[in-house]
Amino acid sequence: MQRRIPELSRRTFLLGSGAVLLTACNAGTSGTGGSTGPLRIGASLPLTGPVADVSKPGYQGYQAWQKKINAAGGLLGRQVEFVVLDDGFDQNTVVANYNRLISQDRVDLLLGTFSSFLNLPASTIAERHGMLYIEPSGGAAEIFERGLKKLFFAQPGTTKDVPDRFVDYLTKLPADERPKTAAYSTQNDPSADVVVQIFQQKFEALGIRTVHSSNYPADTANFDAMASTIAQAAPDLVVHGAVAADGVGMIRSFQKVGFSPKFLFQTKSPSDPLTFPDGIGKNNTEGIFTTAAWHPKAKTPGNAEFVEAYKAQFNEEPTEDGASSYTATQVLEAGVKAVGKIDQDAIAQWLHANSVPTVSGTLAWDERGVPKASMLLVQWQKGQIEVVAPAEAATTQNVVRPKPGWAG
Repeated sequence: MQRRIPELSRRTFLLGSGAVLLTACNAGTSGTGGSTGPLRIGASLPLTGPVADVSKPGYQGYQAWQKKINAAGGLLGRQVEFVVLDDGFDQNTVVANYNRLISQDRVDLLLGTFSSFLNLPASTIAERHGMLYIEPSGGAAEIFERGLKKLFFAQPGTTKDVPDRFVDYLTKLPADERPKTAAYSTQNDPSADVVVQIFQQKFEALGIRTVHSSNYPADTANFDAMASTIAQAAPDLVVHGAVAADGVGMIRSFQKVGFSPKFLFQTKSPSDPLTFPDGIGKNNTEGIFTTAAWHPKAKTPGNAEFVEAYKAQFNEEPTEDGASSYTATQVLEAGVKAVGKIDQDAIAQWLHANSVPTVSGTLAWDERGVPKASMLLVQWQKGQIEVVAPAEAATTQNVVRPKPGWAG
């Protein structure tokens, strides 16, 4: 059975019996451009456990950048090596891993892990050691409200931004086409449940009546009872805080009871162009909404080249997780090159003062490390993920509705 994520009321992470928090190791300046050995970048990833499917393409995003930068002569004239540890999606393990990477392996730089659940404690370890920490995912608002100075999020927006474009879309519909009732369900994860809470607050303020609200632990594998309860409530709109395979699991259970809402929004899960259509059936993706930090057709700097290189290297299409990892490395590369040496403080100061063109768009950050851009509203149409908002980034001018019932 997969590990159960602790209840959200216990989000404080343990630094005691499961891992020892070491004292800061004065990582402010090290590894200048004059060094000739490999430049070592450390990260802890959930290569096993309930989000391993997300971590794999994310790791490949790091590897795609590594291949590109090394072919161009490396970073600061040094070949890049990754030191990657598996945390199994466990908070105590991720704490121990980042302590080890910094104090034992003595890596030159760090990159973040996946999910807000892991990045919350990991970013604290990096900050206490004076290390820069650029995270590819994990946009829970609470991560950025702790006064960290060297934390940066490598996506256009955080969890607080996820509802905005979909709420705006429904608000602009004619009154007789808007949903009248809604059901909300979410995995117990800060990257999902906070989003769903915001959705519910905003939609209730618009007069959309809540007919169901529930949450579940990360190791939930059977959604039949929950789907049946939601179907009986017959909401016009379902908002589902999905992290990975749970998005597929819920829809499969909807298929069993023959329920298809007029509007379905899921976080995260539908943005995977590989596992999502395979999991629910390509025809059944029609009309499903989500948000995305990146799109393969985006006209952002270097995006077309990234997509082609990734496909050539891994024999598969890049996912948003792969692109977000690649974006994180682009941010790291820009800061290091601008400063000209591995100086954690100077790189952080430069990133706070400048913007960086990436495959996810041009990113800039406030003093908390929160990006100043916004997410994309995307929808599955004819077996493809299309951007429907904002208009300047749209890959289609049409928005479709789900069919009245799943194809099974």
